[in-house]
Amino acid sequence: MLRPYFLVFIFISLLGFSQEKTIIDYKIIENGIESTDLGKYQLIIDNELCKIDKIQEIAENEIPTPEEFKYVNYGKKEYTQIAKLNSGEIFNNVISFSELPALEETDELEIINGYKCKKLTTVIFSNQVEIWYTTEINSKGTPWPEVGIPEGLVLKIVRNGNYEIVAEAVSNIELEKARFVMPKEIGKSVEKSIYLAKIRESYITTINVFNNEQICWGYDKPNPENIESNEVYHYAGGTLILRKVNLPRVSEDNILFAEITQYSNGDAYDRTASVFIIPTNKEKSFLDGLRNGKDDLPKYFDNQNNEYQGVVATDKYLPITELVRFFTPFGINHFNDKRKVPGLEWEDSVIYKQDISSLLPILEGDVWIGAFIGNYDKGGHKLSLNLKYYPMRKEIVESTKKHWIYPLFNTLNVLEMAGQSYATMFDQDSLKVQFEIPKGVKNLKLQYISTGHGGWGGGDEFNQKLNEIFIDGKLVYSCIPWRTDCSSYRKYNPASGNFWSGISSSDFSRSGWCPGTITFPQTIILNLESGTHELKVAIPLGPREGNSFSAWNISGVLIGEFD
Repeated sequence: MLRPYFLVFIFISLLGFSQEKTIIDYKIIENGIESTDLGKYQLIIDNELCKIDKIQEIAENEIPTPEEFKYVNYGKKEYTQIAKLNSGEIFNNVISFSELPALEETDELEIINGYKCKKLTTVIFSNQVEIWYTTEINSKGTPWPEVGIPEGLVLKIVRNGNYEIVAEAVSNIELEKARFVMPKEIGKSVEKSIYLAKIRESYITTINVFNNEQICWGYDKPNPENIESNEVYHYAGGTLILRKVNLPRVSEDNILFAEITQYSNGDAYDRTASVFIIPTNKEKSFLDGLRNGKDDLPKYFDNQNNEYQGVVATDKYLPITELVRFFTPFGINHFNDKRKVPGLEWEDSVIYKQDISSLLPILEGDVWIGAFIGNYDKGGHKLSLNLKYYPMRKEIVESTKKHWIYPLFNTLNVLEMAGQSYATMFDQDSLKVQFEIPKGVKNLKLQYISTGHGGWGGGDEFNQKLNEIFIDGKLVYSCIPWRTDCSSYRKYNPASGNFWSGISSSDFSRSGWCPGTITFPQTIILNLESGTHELKVAIPLGPREGNSFSAWNISGVLIGEFD
């Protein structure tokens, strides 16, 4: 079935008036081959008004799309775009011809559809554009006004030599005894950038999880009594927030981003932070530790009999699944006016945005989502979190794959301020966990995040340490997590200390992280058979110095597909 994306043109009857319209049909050619996916253009020209339709095949299961109406008015020398969203909102953008790209004349000529055409050129964002137009037809129009509008009828547009819009038919027809005009209802006029943003955003599904929530030490408001409500809960003195959210089921080709906005509400230091989900499909869950205290979580012991709560998977428990590991900068926003550095303008917040599509299969339905920022400040931090789903095609595609996602370990003590142990098990030992791979699982990967901590000269924050991962005694991966780009983020760190040498604390290279950035996961390909396996992570933990000690926050989740 074919239908235009735009409304059929609107006629206003004029008694005794008969008007012949010019109709031009265009095809789209990519790399020399006519495209069947990108549709076609059609111009309807009535006197000095040109209407542009995009005609494209519409699938029965296509997601709802905005309607757009595009007109070129040669009398007023204006290009008008009108959009109607699925919500019913209508808005428009009007551009004067003088605001469109300037066109440069050339001496080249070409016969297109029997008409002699002149060639114009322009450059738009480094794209080379050719526009071929004729004055041998008593009509003016173009299928792509955004690249410039000549005084004639455009029969071909070429971008970068490999994308063409070419006229395939030109005809005159008496459509109606009336002249068509633009719709009367064109909504609110907005700037071009806003117009385009509204169109794009209409395709995005946005789920707000947290909205400017305070994460601080000493939060004294009671939690909601209804433990299943979708309100925000505060735990560990207020340094961990939690909310139950209902997430949509979307096509498997969607790209899912976590978008976090954070700024200081009083805390001056760089802090470890994490956004995570709590699996609830086992007998025990991390929710038990939140509600009843850390000692209600399964315990892991190192070879020195030190206890760690809720860090590895067991038959009856799954640890938290990390979505984003990030680090706050030194005092962004709250301390902006308290320290001036020549040549620097402090940002008012940090926006962290990460693709988390690899975990999309477990992000649907009712999900507990938490956020943690370790701090002991009464003002602490403010945080917002949105999950944004971007479709990669306009058809709704049912999933044909069955995924297996299994959180294996997470040593980041998000209940730090409620007494959960720091990850020091690597002192003369390693982290070990057993797991079972079901039959039929293929394309298995381990998504691994690692950051070193210990914030003094001898601490593991500032010293390179080898991370080694063994499965069934065999080394499968090794790396040294290390960031050397921390000085790139100086503008986020107004409270960072400055040393006599001119370097700032936020400039120093660190073990897998920088103040004001995300730590991206490593993807490790695994070739394992079904059955029971043991994974071991070994990191040479640095020795204690007085009251200072090092720790390693690592998390790992297995991701695979069933045959």
